[in-house]
Amino acid sequence: MPQKYVKKILDARIYDLALETPVDKAPLLSQRLKNQVLLKREDLQPVFSFKVRGAYNKLRHLSKEQLAAGVIAASAGNHAQGLALAAQKMGVSATIVMPKTTPNIKVDAVRGWGANVVLFGDNYDTAAGHAKQLLEERGLTYIHPFDDPDIIAGQGTVGMEILRQLPGDLDAIFIAVGGGGLCAGVAAYVKYVRPSVKIIAVESDDAACLEAAMKAGKPVKLKEVGIFADGTAVGQIGNETFRILKDLVDEVITVSTDEICAAIKDVYNDTRAICEPSGAMGAAGLKKYVEQHGVVGQTLLAIQCGANIDFDRLRYISERTEVGEKREAILAVTLDERPGSFKHFCKALGKRTISEFNYRFSSTDQAQIFVGVKVTSDDDRFQLVSELSGGGYPVEDMTDSELAKSHIRHMVGGRSPQVGEEQVFRFEFPERPSALLNFLTELGDDLNISMFHYRNHGSAFGKVLVGFQASQTEGLKVKQFLDELGYRCEDETDNQAYRFFLGS
Repeated sequence: MPQKYVKKILDARIYDLALETPVDKAPLLSQRLKNQVLLKREDLQPVFSFKVRGAYNKLRHLSKEQLAAGVIAASAGNHAQGLALAAQKMGVSATIVMPKTTPNIKVDAVRGWGANVVLFGDNYDTAAGHAKQLLEERGLTYIHPFDDPDIIAGQGTVGMEILRQLPGDLDAIFIAVGGGGLCAGVAAYVKYVRPSVKIIAVESDDAACLEAAMKAGKPVKLKEVGIFADGTAVGQIGNETFRILKDLVDEVITVSTDEICAAIKDVYNDTRAICEPSGAMGAAGLKKYVEQHGVVGQTLLAIQCGANIDFDRLRYISERTEVGEKREAILAVTLDERPGSFKHFCKALGKRTISEFNYRFSSTDQAQIFVGVKVTSDDDRFQLVSELSGGGYPVEDMTDSELAKSHIRHMVGGRSPQVGEEQVFRFEFPERPSALLNFLTELGDDLNISMFHYRNHGSAFGKVLVGFQASQTEGLKVKQFLDELGYRCEDETDNQAYRFFLGS
């Protein structure tokens, strides 16, 4: 099977549009990880992503009749831009269906390359469904973002370049996976030419469709998909891509949002390039691989696959970077409510730096504080917790609590004894005009909202924490309501951080 793709990759004629991107050294990461770390700079493509390779290769394989009729695709960003540029190059009419939640910067970029943009639905799946409908109505040719042999071969030219640019030692390549087109193409070429090189697939832990397929032995559809790493937010691996990957991938690594944010900073420090979340997943996976396997002295390459990021997302990424780098501990600490308590607590921290301190009076007996403290590693964090506990301070480690990091740290304001029984839910909210009004309208007037915290995180979503003055039975109805709306939802009523700072 790889031999078939090697020929298609060698036959790809894309370099009158796509660039042969460089492989750059990452000296700071290399020094810290004690391995030679390299970055394949696909963010330097004309559309700031590798996607132009596959799109252009696919168009070059269409018949004259297909090209004359025009092409259509569904995409939330990078595939859309790659296809739009390729279509402009070949003088082909292109229609791109994009979710209404797509940031304006991406919509404007696609229009700037001359494509006709149709905004439809709130996510990729609904946009893809509408694209299929237009396909039938207008007789267009559908250009799939990943599950197509010509697309896969186009992306596989990345692997061909890597082996040509690095004829010496190369131990592993780390590749972000959404639908699997890039990883499948690179794996097919690399494993045929240099089978000793490991292929490590990297997925976001809330969109790990390849990992799920590997366990099931076939592509399976994820019930929910996180959208922070929007470029790889795919609910099901492609059939053709999985057929390739199941035999050629050496390992699948999943990374968290915080680990991705930390990798974005690492890449910036070494290259001064700002990756989109999916673009930094390869580097995040590389770091985790080194930590898990303890490898030293190897040559490791991450494909830096995209840089289409909205500027307003950097605030959120910056906030999460310290935790992702394991350099900040998020703690809930109980102090005696008496003069001098804060000063004594700060003395207990010694020379450690406090990054955040939140407090509001709520009792004459005890004070609950939310504190961020700089640490050097997980071991250092555990040591800090042990020291505080040993010093008589009741402490809860909330460093791994999504609720604490996304909401509680911005809400510490005390409890409301008037609320009574409360049910609390955390979910991601699609960004579009009137989204909140539509949500409240759908909710109706049966339940009273007792708490609401919303933060825009750029791109296509915001994060919401909402409390309802309701019983547990009524809370089950709320959870069902949110599931029916299609929101990725977590019941946080029993969450430790909520109970500690806000629960009645």
